[in-house]
Amino acid sequence: MAAIRRFWIALTFSGLSVFAFAQDGHEHHEHPHAGQHPPTTAHPADHGGPCGHSINAPKTFNAGDNAVHHISDANVINIIGELYFHLPVILKDERGWTLTTSAAFHPHHHGNGENSHNGYALVHGSVMRLKNERFAEGQHKIDDYTHEEIAGEDGKKKTRYNAVIGGQCVPLEAKTTYDGGILGGGVTSFMDFSITRNVFTMLLTALILFLIFRAVAQAAAKRRGQAPKGLQNFIEPFYTFIRDEVAKPSIGPKYEKYMPYLMSAFFFILGLNLIGQLPIFPGSANVTGNISVTIVLAIITFLISTFSANKHFWEHTLWMPGVPAPLKILILTPIEILGLFLKPFTLLLRLFANITAGHIVILSFVSLIFILGKSGESTGGAAAGIAASIPLTLFMMALELLVAFLQAFIFTMLSATYIGTAIEEPHHDHH
Repeated sequence: MAAIRRFWIALTFSGLSVFAFAQDGHEHHEHPHAGQHPPTTAHPADHGGPCGHSINAPKTFNAGDNAVHHISDANVINIIGELYFHLPVILKDERGWTLTTSAAFHPHHHGNGENSHNGYALVHGSVMRLKNERFAEGQHKIDDYTHEEIAGEDGKKKTRYNAVIGGQCVPLEAKTTYDGGILGGGVTSFMDFSITRNVFTMLLTALILFLIFRAVAQAAAKRRGQAPKGLQNFIEPFYTFIRDEVAKPSIGPKYEKYMPYLMSAFFFILGLNLIGQLPIFPGSANVTGNISVTIVLAIITFLISTFSANKHFWEHTLWMPGVPAPLKILILTPIEILGLFLKPFTLLLRLFANITAGHIVILSFVSLIFILGKSGESTGGAAAGIAASIPLTLFMMALELLVAFLQAFIFTMLSATYIGTAIEEPHHDHH
């Protein structure tokens, strides 16, 4: 009965979260009040102009854009309406460092800044640089933001944002990403070292985990030899499970050396997954659904397993005994080397894809309210959307709760398996 009661409590909270997401989505797509964005001569608000299309102009609700916006990282955290939790902004360009907070941009509707600050602007919650030296110093009132499709250096179309300042169209440049364009970025004129929403969530999760485990360690030391209770009694089964069902079977006798990493990875991923379930502050961040984060986690596993590998592992990877040399050189060794890099790749992709997919599906269900309601034009349609989205979102959020634990376990288990394979000793038959 207790398990059923907890399940229903989770479902009730999930139901409330539907309205939180819906409120957020409505605020992000309604037309702003007239006093917030006065039309400019450079760009009429209702159609395209020399600057492109206003990002605040009325438009058809797009569920895909809405989902991508909500799972993307940002330099500011929206609490509710136009109330923001401001984060440190740390920027570097050829002029030097710019240290401030997101409050300097006066963000309002949709995370757009009302003014620039030392040559930078805030668009959809992300910092961009004004490509005009005239606005490189001080603060300047921004009347509107626009976007337009332009041809990139590689010939592919990309979206460029512009700031409308005093009727003048000023192009904006995104931050450097060093991905060579693979993820749509590349090297630009400035770098962003800010504490973003994802970074803040990671720091907050690490702090919470530190406080929890310090309390558990103190309780364990105080109650040595006695049955655990309270928080210690809640945490110990997780530790015992990872030790007995993951580390020992996968790694073997030397498992204790790798337990700190396995436990850190498990609880860090689990903590990020769970806090990401919260639709309100300080949650809603899609940290493990950010491929940059999963890449780093997978690289750590790769480095630990690679540098722990013994002679037996490298022998069977690079030069398998008992196999003809041509076969090794042409087929087996290249495949084994490729496999070394495919393991962390599948590790990072699995976590990233599962968490991102869950968030997108939930946001898509919530979007039914706006799609069927035609963004507020049809009350009956909105009611039908609510009736459809609530049970679907309840189901998905309950499923996401399971996935939060499952993906933390799978990442830890596969990491232990890769480490165990690398340090496995040769088996000798005794006759």
